[in-house]
Amino acid sequence: MFTINIYLRFALMAFGIIGGLLMSITLGFWYGFLFILMGIILAAGYFLLGTVQSAATLVQMQDLEGARRRLAMTIKPGWLYEPNQAIYYMLQGMIKMQEQNFEEGEKLLLKAASFKALGDNELAGIYMQLSGIHANKLRWNQAQAYYNKAKSYKVTEPMIKEQLQMIEKALNQKGQIKASMGAGFRQFGGKRRMPKSR
Repeated sequence: MFTINIYLRFALMAFGIIGGLLMSITLGFWYGFLFILMGIILAAGYFLLGTVQSAATLVQMQDLEGARRRLAMTIKPGWLYEPNQAIYYMLQGMIKMQEQNFEEGEKLLLKAASFKALGDNELAGIYMQLSGIHANKLRWNQAQAYYNKAKSYKVTEPMIKEQLQMIEKALNQKGQIKASMGAGFRQFGGKRRMPKSR
């Protein structure tokens, strides 16, 4: 998909609208009309699409700080075209998760999942990530609920399928983990016997 560099887009927007207005004032309306129209089209594209696509590319390159700054350039997320709005919140949630801000990340991912524009792979990926986070925190009920939600979608991406299998194994082994934690608690945290008084 063809995209325009965000800085180039801003420059062309300013050149088109401001330059077109100046030409219209000095030379006549029709001289500047095409420039104004070009600026308006670029501005409309910015408000409808935002900086989501370039931010997603930066996330894939593991440049989370760059992606965070790029998403911050979308000044009106509520004006985005619905699929882009959903991906905007999904990327924001993923970045928060990577920053260990799990509570805020979970809210953003759930907000992204509330949009009907996302496909099964994206929705499964969101709930899979949430399941993995809760499993790592040993919150088994929440992890299982999110895992069941992820499994309810028709997943076609091999990577998501593989990660779902890994989470399933972790959830199946939760009994062993609980038992080992209980044994450790009894071994190291049990009551110590008081010495007999003489």
